[in-house]
Amino acid sequence: MSILQTITSPQELSKLSDEQMVRLSAEIREFLIANVSKTGGHMGPNLGVVELTLAIHRVFDSPRDSIIFDTGHQSYVHKLVTGRQDFSTLRQTGGIAGYPDRAESVHDIVESSHASSSLSWADGISKARVLAGEADRCVVPVIGDGALTGGMAWEALNNIAADKDRRVIIVVNDNGRSYAPTVGGLAEQLGRLRRNFLDKVRTHRTYENVMDGTKQRLQNGGPMGQMVYRSLHAAKKGAKDFWAPQGLFEDLGMKYIGPVDGHDQRALEEALTDAKNYGGPVIVHALTEKGKGYAPARADENDQFHAVGVIDPETGEPVHRGGARSWTSVFEEEITAIADEREDIVGLTGAMMIPVGLRSFAQKHPERVFDVGIAEQHALTSAAGLAYGGLHPVVAIYATFLNRAFDQLLMDVALHRAGVTVVLDRAGVTGPDGPSHHGMWDLSLLQIVPGLQIAAPRDSTRLREELREAVAVDDAPTVLRFSKGSVNGEIDALERLHDGVDVLWRTAADAEHGAEAEQPYAHDVLIVSVGPMAELSLDVAQRLADQGISATVVDPRWVLPVPDSVVSLAARHRTVICIEDGVKAGGVGSRIRQSMREAGVDTGLNEVGLPVEFLAHGTRGEVLARVGLTAQKITQDVVGQVLGTKVPYARPLPGETFPTGQIPSLRTRKA
Repeated sequence: MSILQTITSPQELSKLSDEQMVRLSAEIREFLIANVSKTGGHMGPNLGVVELTLAIHRVFDSPRDSIIFDTGHQSYVHKLVTGRQDFSTLRQTGGIAGYPDRAESVHDIVESSHASSSLSWADGISKARVLAGEADRCVVPVIGDGALTGGMAWEALNNIAADKDRRVIIVVNDNGRSYAPTVGGLAEQLGRLRRNFLDKVRTHRTYENVMDGTKQRLQNGGPMGQMVYRSLHAAKKGAKDFWAPQGLFEDLGMKYIGPVDGHDQRALEEALTDAKNYGGPVIVHALTEKGKGYAPARADENDQFHAVGVIDPETGEPVHRGGARSWTSVFEEEITAIADEREDIVGLTGAMMIPVGLRSFAQKHPERVFDVGIAEQHALTSAAGLAYGGLHPVVAIYATFLNRAFDQLLMDVALHRAGVTVVLDRAGVTGPDGPSHHGMWDLSLLQIVPGLQIAAPRDSTRLREELREAVAVDDAPTVLRFSKGSVNGEIDALERLHDGVDVLWRTAADAEHGAEAEQPYAHDVLIVSVGPMAELSLDVAQRLADQGISATVVDPRWVLPVPDSVVSLAARHRTVICIEDGVKAGGVGSRIRQSMREAGVDTGLNEVGLPVEFLAHGTRGEVLARVGLTAQKITQDVVGQVLGTKVPYARPLPGETFPTGQIPSLRTRKA
């Protein structure tokens, strides 16, 4: 039996010798490579935190001591030593989550995997411990993968540093990378810091007591004493900055230990023990290697296997190479072409140059693409400034991370009518990364931003044309959103209406009975399809046709503001459904309903979208099926609406009682 198999709780780690700990680290890396290669997941970050995670659990007592992972994708080793060693269904329906999950273990605290939040959690938890009379309990946030570039982390540091008696040990997992190498002045400053023997002296309480006592006596000694104190303090600071430079954290009043070799088990435990014994806020700076122990990961210059699909564990090569293009790759190609044509186009992203498709743009025009680090708020306001300077910024981020920059989009971009295009990758249900990564909130959030325009392409051709339309707008913010994964097949329109709305389907008119001429409505059902839901919408239309219910399917292309033709078409149909992959509360369907009411159109509308819930991980198809976004379920509901058995009822035909529960179908009427 391997050592790993004997570990069912963190407390059992204390029984192991140094030699056994080395063996355990090797076993964990072998386990991660063998298992994550089968399911996909965040391999590189976890290979890099093996010794660091083990050291934390050897020095601290979880769950009495609170260990917080930021970002949560570096928690696989933590899961293994807290009794979760079945990785066969990692990130799959019913399997363990790819991030901390309170439902799985009392050792998990923060489920959200949005970076840079751990220190705020630590600030709040440590304050609660003090108020509860449990000041001896430690709080250990592990912040890494570039998360210190986020401004929220520094807001929290400012508060933590102000209280010298809270036991907060901040572990900086410094691998020099987020997805790609970490950028900015912070990364450069961290690189200049080095571990020194003075750390042990400076984190000893006796040292602190002597220094505080000396300071107080000299400052109380009149002008001469104060002058001596200032001179000695300046000399001490100069000597310390030479031997152990740490100005970045000292300016906040924080004790700093490091850097420590993040793969030296004994050195890590020694540093963490010193920090624990100090009794106040301390930063422990650990230098780690992303992808440690796995040659294919270390050789990957892009992101050192930050996240992988199913791969061959020997070579690191993907087992299945998808033939279809991804939405991101289509965007990458088109934005690069646009940048070639227009010198005013600039790109911004938050530590995601490769994942959001700005790499080619950056390679061809490096002076016009800016990676601002994990700082979405800053990215949006910086974009507003760039627009004021006469440029057209394109801010490319994951849809789930737009939530963090809503205020900046509203007050800095929209209020100033800035020509900024926001491109949201991974919009809608993303699948295996779970609740914090579904990009399902954007359509509801963005509805209330004055002047903002939202495009949702259904295929690659529409993505290209809508991106070009977006960057042509210079007096208002525009948003382009698309899904994760492979782009849908091309769906050509039957007709493009005067305001850009595409008609994708019309049920054929019954010429023999003069259906179009005699019926008061064009068709029974108007289906408004949002972006990638076009294939599903057409499937529903075909199923309705098979049951004698006629339909029109339209793709607005630009879902905000609501096109006039959509409202006009709604007036000529008996009922309307809007199918979207965002939260249906306050989403596109809700906005169409409001526009209909403002225009005096009383056709019933049913919003078909995602519930206001945090959706568990699984494949995109599985998640959509769980919430009823399938052709079969939607068709059943629409049939009920047309027959008058389900609200909202379809408007009755002339001469029919409404509702009766027995309204004849189109097929019956034809007979």
